[in-house]
Amino acid sequence: MSADDPALQSLIDRVCAAHAVRTPLEIRGGGSKGFYGEPARGEAFDVSALRGISSYEPTELVVTARCGTPLAELEAVLADKGQCLPFEPPHFGAGATVGGMVAAGLAGPARAVAGSVRDHLLGATLLNGRGEVLSFGGQVMKNVAGYDVSRVLAGSLGTLGVICEVSLKVLPAPRATATLRFEMGEAQALQQLNAWGGQPLPLGASAWWNGMLVLRLQGAIAAVSAAASQLGGERVDEALANAFWAGLREQKDEYFDAAKSRPLWRLSVPPAAAPLMVPGETLIEWGGAQRWLCSDAPAASVREAASRAGGHATLFRAQDKSAGVFAPLAPPLDRIHRELKRAFDPAGIFNPGRLYPAL
Repeated sequence: MSADDPALQSLIDRVCAAHAVRTPLEIRGGGSKGFYGEPARGEAFDVSALRGISSYEPTELVVTARCGTPLAELEAVLADKGQCLPFEPPHFGAGATVGGMVAAGLAGPARAVAGSVRDHLLGATLLNGRGEVLSFGGQVMKNVAGYDVSRVLAGSLGTLGVICEVSLKVLPAPRATATLRFEMGEAQALQQLNAWGGQPLPLGASAWWNGMLVLRLQGAIAAVSAAASQLGGERVDEALANAFWAGLREQKDEYFDAAKSRPLWRLSVPPAAAPLMVPGETLIEWGGAQRWLCSDAPAASVREAASRAGGHATLFRAQDKSAGVFAPLAPPLDRIHRELKRAFDPAGIFNPGRLYPAL
């Protein structure tokens, strides 16, 4: 990516000016994930002009795109070649962009089997707080010597700099898909998911809520057919199943409708962890590793329950975020976060407070 590009040069000039007088900037792309994280501070800094797919090699399973590229546009190009972003990034709105996808680091129902955003991030170009354009990684998996900075950007919420361009590993879309559902309680569903997870089954996604476990099989036609016969359950109509998984990915499912009026927590715990016994409505994904909790319980109680299970809790959506969005960092991790911030953004101009109020 060349600094001669007018759109990039405009951003560089703005960053240099902000750095000189320590003016905070709130990085904005499509705005679809503005709700996520701590409240943003600073002048609006629109980066959506950095748009377009720079290169795409279907035979190499690699695509490079600029940060302002609409996520829907990128997925349409991949689908035309029978390929996809296997981690199923949520859009949360029509304006979702590639840069926002990486900055938020969020993945959809397939995360447990396909990996996360950072697992598919091969390289990145970053505009740092000094107005310098830096490149990390490349377009192949084994190209990093030392610290893999490009993957650190996934989930950084723009606090380290402007993600200008990224190279991503893509995969062929599944040849066959089948969705099964089973009536069972939470504890039984967790046990069953962990038992299936230890078998050679083409698992693609899972979800449990309100006494119903839904399982998606994906892969070769023969493998999906054999697994569906082996597991039993009720086969879900394809159109209905597609609508369900899309609703789960974009949080438009019935469960998330109820969560609009109450705090929504995202709990990351070991898959085998028992039910957490926190008041509220629970929806379980990723074979038990991700648990959504719609609850008015005190933040301290939710975080304590997640910690006892060996995980952590994030306040994903809420009107009141005074309890803090992300779990407090242990001193060593806090120091690493601060040192990274200082190295990439010494004047602290990018998205101050978006991850943690004091960062």
